[in-house]
Amino acid sequence: MPTRSSRGRPWFADAALFTAGAALGAVLLLTLASPFSSSSSSPSGVGSGKVDRLGGGRTFYDDPEVVYTIDRPIVGWDEKRAEWLRAHPELAGGGGERVLMVSGSQPEPCGSPAGDSLLTRLLKNKVDYCRLNGVQLLYNTALLRASMDRYWAKIPVVRAAMIAHPEAEWVWWVDSDAVLTDMDFRLPLSRYRDHNFVAHGWPHLVYESRSWTSLNAGVFLIRNCQWSLDFMAAWAAMGPDSPEYQHWGSVLTSTFKDKVFNESDDQSALVYMLLQSGSRWRDKVYLESDYYFEGYWLEIAGRLGNITERYEAMERGAAPLRRRHAEAEHAAYAAARDGALAAAGLAESGVNGWRRPFVTHFTGCQPCSGHRNEHYSGKSCDEGIRRALSFADDQVLRAYGFRHAGPLSDAVRPLPFDHPAQTA
Repeated sequence: MPTRSSRGRPWFADAALFTAGAALGAVLLLTLASPFSSSSSSPSGVGSGKVDRLGGGRTFYDDPEVVYTIDRPIVGWDEKRAEWLRAHPELAGGGGERVLMVSGSQPEPCGSPAGDSLLTRLLKNKVDYCRLNGVQLLYNTALLRASMDRYWAKIPVVRAAMIAHPEAEWVWWVDSDAVLTDMDFRLPLSRYRDHNFVAHGWPHLVYESRSWTSLNAGVFLIRNCQWSLDFMAAWAAMGPDSPEYQHWGSVLTSTFKDKVFNESDDQSALVYMLLQSGSRWRDKVYLESDYYFEGYWLEIAGRLGNITERYEAMERGAAPLRRRHAEAEHAAYAAARDGALAAAGLAESGVNGWRRPFVTHFTGCQPCSGHRNEHYSGKSCDEGIRRALSFADDQVLRAYGFRHAGPLSDAVRPLPFDHPAQTA
């Protein structure tokens, strides 16, 4: 199991990239069958100041005490949400499988010359994954709470997303500098049925080594429930909104011997919450390390070409996997490909395996600002991001009959019939 001692986030400016987007900048509009109704049977009641919904009945949205901002607690959320779902059976289908991905980036233009182009491609990557796998996407480009910026900015938007999307069982935060590099892989949600929060991490590094890099807070899955609202409130209480913010910085620095900066950050705060004796949070937090729920890019980027070669070798021996098909059939072909991985010796994930990494996270590269971690060269970051994006994009373009001309090429070329049995 790899350690995180060399992959933590001592690069705080990069947090501004992958958590700066914190408001509903690109709002996903749901067309609801039963919005608001007035007591009048006439449409003239709409906009008249009456609060009854167009379909009849009131919900928590009619309660002025229910607010979207992180500074005001919500109580009875599980009951409120259940009542809303009963009133909207057409949106209750799917139950625990409904996932809303939330991501974002800063509202201002990027400082790096290539930054805006890279952010567009990083967004496209998330759009592609969500389209292919039945996940909703909410992408944000404004700060919801000015005092909670940088790495703290994601907490207010995740909370607001829960309230705006009571139909979603899970909210999946993905930093903007993370690339979905396996378009076939779907979250194993049944594994988390008894948990409310999932992050990539290792229990022995949290509870024994007491390292602030024992998990990564840049990609996480959180259940839409009262526990999660309370959890985020406790988490945010260690952030810049707290009058004890400076104190928390000292506490976290003294707690984690590998933490070299005296500031309260989201990741250290999360580990600290789990470490406390009798923690009310620990039992509901799942630390995932069986696959790359969030993979460190330096472990991954240089291996992507070899992974492609192994997948193509597998498909050369499996004609059904090479059959051309409509993009709408993606799930069936992804399942068939998944079933062939073990026989091809590709089932194992991680640094010792050859399965496509699910998420490749470019922590410290800061493609928008260009202010990279001093330990990374610009070339390594830029090439790594481009390789990962092309690797993922080739999986998407295949349904359209194309692939990139090379791992660092923006040009594409047509795929020959029966690829990869035949090569161009």
